[in-house]
Amino acid sequence: MTPVIPTRLVVHALVREDGTVDGAELYEVAGALGMTDQQVRLCVKRLVAEGRFTLEGRGRRSLLRLTGAAGPGLPATPEVDFVRHAYRQDRGLEPWDGVWHLFAFAVPESSRAARDALRDTLTGLGAAPLQGGLYVTPNAIAPYVRAAAASLGVGSALTCLTSRDLDAGGATDPAALAARLWPLPRIAARYDAVSRLAEAVLTDGPGPGPEAESATARAVALAAAFSEAMLPDPLLPPELLPRPWPAAAARARAAAAWDHLRATAPGNGPRLFRLYAEAVR
Repeated sequence: MTPVIPTRLVVHALVREDGTVDGAELYEVAGALGMTDQQVRLCVKRLVAEGRFTLEGRGRRSLLRLTGAAGPGLPATPEVDFVRHAYRQDRGLEPWDGVWHLFAFAVPESSRAARDALRDTLTGLGAAPLQGGLYVTPNAIAPYVRAAAASLGVGSALTCLTSRDLDAGGATDPAALAARLWPLPRIAARYDAVSRLAEAVLTDGPGPGPEAESATARAVALAAAFSEAMLPDPLLPPELLPRPWPAAAARARAAAAWDHLRATAPGNGPRLFRLYAEAVR
């Protein structure tokens, strides 16, 4: 599976520690990833119009400067806290306590946008629907869900509860419930793609072109694959997952690849290397 790499992810991934993106590097890396100059120009135009960057110069001689509106992270990437949690799980530091966390809500049609946003928050945090308006996860995400409901103005419509006894359609075994509620084979396939990309970074050496540009292009491709695997991953505790489960091995290879790529980056290289290195550690 080849990850789809959004052009704006490339732009954000190339933000250096001083908050700038070099136009020449942007066009070179995007080209190495199969993107046209026109794609890059249109993406830059949109990002500037959104107030996320300011632009000095044109084309390959341009310099983009990050603004406060862009936020601290990368678009369409998992939050650092969840990446950190995943690596803690891989190291056996987050054992499951056997508690299921359930969330129910009944938001009227008149507040449909808030209802949809709350649903997206729950699924984005890894909860799975049991039936209409009822979601479940083995992870303690209640603080995030309550905060989202409050910000949407539907806090009074949310019910949070926990249980050690869950029966969904006759399934009671935790691992069987997990296999039924989450698309584990699809998620596993995405981690296989992460492993292949990371392994290529570690064994093939730099690709064609200047070494730093090649390293950066590979880092962006690996970040896209990593995000494509992590974003739909509910980060279930190992006790609920089939064996073998490829996520831990894939994340370990990705961590080694980040270190390898960071070693080839110039002194003022992309923040991408630091952000992922910090999350892993």
